[in-house]
Amino acid sequence: MTDTPMREPTFLVLTALAAGPQHGYAVIEDVATMTGGRVKLRAGTLYAALDRLRGDGLIEVDREEIVQSRLRRYYRLSASGARALASESARLREQAAIAEKRLRARGVSGAVAPVT
Repeated sequence: MTDTPMREPTFLVLTALAAGPQHGYAVIEDVATMTGGRVKLRAGTLYAALDRLRGDGLIEVDREEIVQSRLRRYYRLSASGARALASESARLREQAAIAEKRLRARGVSGAVAPVT
């Protein structure tokens, strides 16, 4: 992974997998839940991202199982994926802190409740 900022879908997929191994459809649902429905990953987009993230060593296959005669593959965050996600989270926090400081200086309150 480079030092360039992560694209939002990548950040969200890694964040979903930080909770534990998930199969593709569960990742799609988790991302929608995390974003309050703002981001709706399409299956083609997700599976291309999963292949890319796997190739980059940020995620790994956790296990595979057959469900209703179809292969269901579960993915997990790798150690390097966890480090990349932690780094991006720190970068975003720093940028948000700068924005909030500047907004407060203008008398604009941008504080929102943290998402858990």
